[in-house]
Amino acid sequence: MRGMGQAGTARGRPRTFDRDTALAAATRLFWERGYEATSLNELTEAMGIRPGSLYAAFGDKKALFKEAVHAYARSPVGAFIGVALREEPRAHHAFARILREAATIYPDPSHPAGCLTISAATNVTVQDAEIAAFLRDLRNANLVVFQDRLRTAQQDGELPPNADPRALAGYFAVVIQGMSQRARDGADAAELAQIADLALAAWPRHEPGRSLRQL
Repeated sequence: MRGMGQAGTARGRPRTFDRDTALAAATRLFWERGYEATSLNELTEAMGIRPGSLYAAFGDKKALFKEAVHAYARSPVGAFIGVALREEPRAHHAFARILREAATIYPDPSHPAGCLTISAATNVTVQDAEIAAFLRDLRNANLVVFQDRLRTAQQDGELPPNADPRALAGYFAVVIQGMSQRARDGADAAELAQIADLALAAWPRHEPGRSLRQL
């Protein structure tokens, strides 16, 4: 039996494809079609490799999908939410940037519409509960990050005392998920920008005469 090296290739047989290029092709296909609707045959064709090479280099379809999602999350189109939260000193500016960048990124014709993490979950069957849980955990983790940032904003006086950081985090998460779906349904950047502005109008304000900071 031939042993497999750490890189996932047979001894004495160099890999004949670029792993990063193949992963990018798989990521795009999953992004376009979702997890369940993407077959192994379609993956190997898009990646330009044989089934045996896919299994040797990436493992099974589930492992490939998880790696594709993590690769997407590190890319500019997948990392913009985290970047905005890190770079913007004020929560209002961070969420405004997130929504407005989503309005530009999600309908961009240079890649499949919407967000991979959101759209890939729409067609996962009960047989793939592991994938459904994987995506749900990622989205819930992002929700916790939203909540933490908004609680900190409230402690710093940026949000009024009667604001509900948990509800506000859920609201923005729902808006972002909805913008992703609208992009997949054909909404353009102008429409999504209007949605972003309407969502930002819901930002809680201090009562007149009691504002601690100008938002």
